[in-house]
Amino acid sequence: MIARFAGAALTLVAALAVPASAPAHATGLDPAVEQQLGEAYAATARYGYTPFAAEDGYRARVCLARAQGGMGFHYFNESRFGSLDPKRPAALLYEDAGHGERRLIGVEWVIPVKGKDMKRPRLFGQDFQGPMPGHYPGMPTHYDLHVWLYKKNPSGLFAQWNPRVTCPASAAPGMSGMSGPKHTNGNGKTNDMDSMKGMKGMDMKGMPGH
Repeated sequence: MIARFAGAALTLVAALAVPASAPAHATGLDPAVEQQLGEAYAATARYGYTPFAAEDGYRARVCLARAQGGMGFHYFNESRFGSLDPKRPAALLYEDAGHGERRLIGVEWVIPVKGKDMKRPRLFGQDFQGPMPGHYPGMPTHYDLHVWLYKKNPSGLFAQWNPRVTCPASAAPGMSGMSGPKHTNGNGKTNDMDSMKGMKGMDMKGMPGH
């Protein structure tokens, strides 16, 4: 399966002289889902070089973390909100790599809520989590799905929070006052993201490479 993930992506990355690691998880999922994950990996491996993310419309917005783990720096492309295309995630997730650099660790799909009777989205055989309030001013209430393609998450490939991810101590708690509906997983269980309390947030405009 890892060979399926890596083939096209590593060829692309080698051509661009951008370093990349192998996919972070061996999933054991349905072959059709593995194929979709391979498409996502091939389409996003180039964003290990953050200027390519900027060229394709991704803008750094916020770093999210709490006691149970982090999501890292979110780079959003609002034109991809609503996409269920494995090759077109709405967000890229990064962590500090030192020396002013950032390392790609995951990708995320964002589906804005449209009406109270909206059906919960699914991708990769997974129910999206939410609904939840936006992570920055102007971002709509939405469902989202995280996929930790580039950094192993002990909590699972599709878990929201990664206990191996943190945000810098300098990140201001700008998200802590946000209110909104309780967030549930696909089984209808409430998770503890209610009101986004305890998150660290920061507006990343003006950071290097943006």
